[in-house]
Parts: sequence; structure tokens; C-alpha cells
Amino acid sequence: MTVAKKLGVGAAVLGFAAPFAGTPYVSSRGHIDVEDVAQVIAKGEDHIDALVLAQWIRDRKPRLRVIDVRYPTEFEAYSIPTAENIPLAQLPHAKFAADETIVLYSEGGAHAAQAWMMLRAMGYRGVFFISGGLVDWDLEVMNPVLPLDASPEARIAFEKTAELSRYFGGDPRIGAASGEDQPAAVGLRAARSAPLRRRGC
Repeated sequence: MTVAKKLGVGAAVLGFAAPFAGTPYVSSRGHIDVEDVAQVIAKGEDHIDALVLAQWIRDRKPRLRVIDVRYPTEFEAYSIPTAENIPLAQLPHAKFAADETIVLYSEGGAHAAQAWMMLRAMGYRGVFFISGGLVDWDLEVMNPVLPLDASPEARIAFEKTAELSRYFGGDPRIGAASGEDQPAAVGLRAARSAPLRRRGC
């Protein structure tokens, strides 16, 4: 995901928090300190990369819950392995344990960012979202591309990415030079015509 898009998602989160500015918003299940949330966002501690989530899933990170906040029909068509579906409107009624690590995702990331804000307002702290949602999962995990002109260091790093990609049934490959156009979201469209469902991994 580009820096501009990530900044856009961050702005959306802060916009959602704006009505709570001033004294901390207090609800029946928690509170939100807008200044604290702003610091978390500024440090990039509100989100994780799709590759980090993939590593957590493969390593069976204890107390991990991956939450898809899209509509059930979208979830059934294509989802991240091990994910459970809790649509955005139902999230305020969901129950989470204080020691759980919660990773939220949506199609592109905006709704997941809003969901992150909701859970922070409900008092949960171990919450993250994937900035680019399923698009990031598709490009970074399912269809990673190593540029032809990649550095030796990048090639070594890509070996780990490729191994992780293959674990999830992905298609890592060597593509065009870094300055040339790369096909975006092609794999996501292909995945929807042949959905990947590996919930047991």
C-alpha cells in the first residue's frame, strides 16, 4: 500500500475519533483517549503488514483472532485463512478477551480502521488492522513479486516471503524491473473465481 493511502486510512481513523475529542469518551466497556490514539497512529502501532499476519497464522500465534468485518457474502467468497466473520455493524456486540491479539481486515482497509477505533473505544488494546486489507494480502502474501533488478539483500529477504506465500498456496514470482508497471489486484480477482479457503492452517 502506498504512503498516501496509509495516510488516508490514518486520517479516516482520526476523523472517526474527532467526536470524542476533549475529555476521554467513556462507554460501558471502556474509554478512548484521543491523544493516546493519535500517538499510536503516529508510531504506526495501529496496523501490521499482511506478511506479519501471515507469519502469525503460520506460527499459530497464541490467542490470535483474525476478524473479517465485511458482509457475510463477501467473506464466503474469499477470506484470509483462520478468519472469522464479524461484520462492522455487529462488532460492538462481539466479545474478546483482554489477552487476545485481534487483527481486523476489510476489502481495502478503511472499514477495518473504523473497526479498530471501535474496539479501542471499547477498551481493547491488543488490536491491529491491515492497512490495505485483502488487497495487501493478495499482493504481499498470495502474489509477491521480486523485481528483476532487486538487490542481493532483497533477493535473500524474498526467499522468506516466497516460502510463506507457498505455505498459503500463493504464487511468488520474479517480475518486471522495479520502475515498470506491476499488475495490481490481478491475483485477487483470480482468487475470487477460485477461492482459497484454508481455515485449518
